[in-house]
Amino acid sequence: MTSVLIVEDESALVRLIRDYLVHDGFRVLTAGDAATAMQRFRADRPDLIVLDLGLPDRNGLDVTREIRATSTTPIIILTARGAETDRVVGLELGADDYMVKPFSPKELVARIRAILRRVEARPMAADTLRNGDIEVDIPRMRVTRDGQGIDLTTTEFQILVAMMREPGRVFTRGHLLDAIHGVMIESYERAIDAHIKNIRRKLEPDPAHPRYIQTVHGVGYRIADDRQNS
Repeated sequence: MTSVLIVEDESALVRLIRDYLVHDGFRVLTAGDAATAMQRFRADRPDLIVLDLGLPDRNGLDVTREIRATSTTPIIILTARGAETDRVVGLELGADDYMVKPFSPKELVARIRAILRRVEARPMAADTLRNGDIEVDIPRMRVTRDGQGIDLTTTEFQILVAMMREPGRVFTRGHLLDAIHGVMIESYERAIDAHIKNIRRKLEPDPAHPRYIQTVHGVGYRIADDRQNS
């Protein structure tokens, strides 16, 4: 059974989310603070984490950072902070999505299912993309650069795959949101910038001067077509 860890200190909200998830067939784990959350994460290895930023013992962003140091488990951030900067920080730390309180539990379940569909989807046949010294093994969700493994989150992986399939094509932020099939329902397109920044930080030898993922000012992004050198 697919498991979801809810990290939230508001007991009424935890009960509400849990009821919706259990009704939808999920196994639900809960934690009311960061310390318990990390214990549950290490012991139970949930399939997805719903994480509140305003925890009593630690900032949820610190928990995101700690999880991302060892795992690509999908994370949806819950926050009462509506400022764009707070949302972008969470995404840049590796969260897959965010929701601003108050929110619809039904929409949260829809976002969880959308992310998990991307994790669980597997092509029927082997599908490997190569561009220069980058190789993407889609069935195994594995990315390498010059033979060295690169750990991407589910959302980052899907964005990279979309661009790798069409080297040289310019993708708008809207195109890339479409590529991840509604992972960020009604989210703002600027969230893509945070994911691109993360991919560059992991993939580029010099993220300040990107070689692979290029910015097309005023339009979006493209991946350089280095196939002739592969």
